[in-house]
Amino acid sequence: MNLLVTGAFAWTENELNILRSLGHDVLFMQQESTKLPCDAGWVEGIIGNGIFLHHPIEEFTSLHFIQLTSAGFDRVPMDYVEEHGIKIYNARGVYSVPMAEFALGGVLQLYKQSKFFRSNQEERKWEKHRGLLELYQKNVCIVGCGSVGNECAKRFQCFGCHVTGVDVAPYHNELYDIMLPLDRLNDALREADITILTLPLAKETKHLINADRFAAMKLGCVLVNIARGAIVDADAMISALKTTLGGAVLDVFEDEPLPASSPLWEFDHVIITPHNSFISDGNHARMLAVIMNNLKGIAK
Repeated sequence: MNLLVTGAFAWTENELNILRSLGHDVLFMQQESTKLPCDAGWVEGIIGNGIFLHHPIEEFTSLHFIQLTSAGFDRVPMDYVEEHGIKIYNARGVYSVPMAEFALGGVLQLYKQSKFFRSNQEERKWEKHRGLLELYQKNVCIVGCGSVGNECAKRFQCFGCHVTGVDVAPYHNELYDIMLPLDRLNDALREADITILTLPLAKETKHLINADRFAAMKLGCVLVNIARGAIVDADAMISALKTTLGGAVLDVFEDEPLPASSPLWEFDHVIITPHNSFISDGNHARMLAVIMNNLKGIAK
């Protein structure tokens, strides 16, 4: 297969040679926004991430295999992919562990008042905080019960939390005490001390968490968004942070980078990170294994 691979994955020369040893003709381009190193019609398979944001998929007339290095499909014209029978694979499971650890760590930072103690440490100030919370027996609502949601469920369950899953297609999974359909999201929000968003962005999920959802949330609830920023109505969230929301752990935003003018920077009970929750020292090996597995059985 004629493979175009991009710098969306940190290839070593040895790994590129492994692809070649499997019978594939391989061309590498570091930046997906730059000029293609070949005629688009030559390309039969692509391993990358956002290449179709810069090069229209219609140009790749021989394309029949796509391997994404991201978990989401929102950078790909999926209607075209489906209409043309192109096999497409994502990075399912690759980033689930670090993202789940990030969600847990963020909630613990808020519950244990890490900002307060860090600030006092910098000032060499000895002061107790009497408002620390514990995770034990808290109600956790995980919206999106795929691989990331499941890894979150494992970790919060280990802390003695009651875990409710909400998914567009509920199924039995022992990691959750109960799993509800998406149309019962408000029921879950009313009971949740912590709500974690791990669902994909689609037309149906854009601004799923809006003013009505925040109104339904339990007073003091902590919101964690490690999915996509556009799933949350930012203006509604800002209003809720001023009134009913107990805090937020935010790794993704509708506008990235988050503008310096955003009020979100100003809240003491908000943790902001730059779309960084998926980063891990274990990702490379997992991603390579996914790529190699998905290439099996594909015509060369």
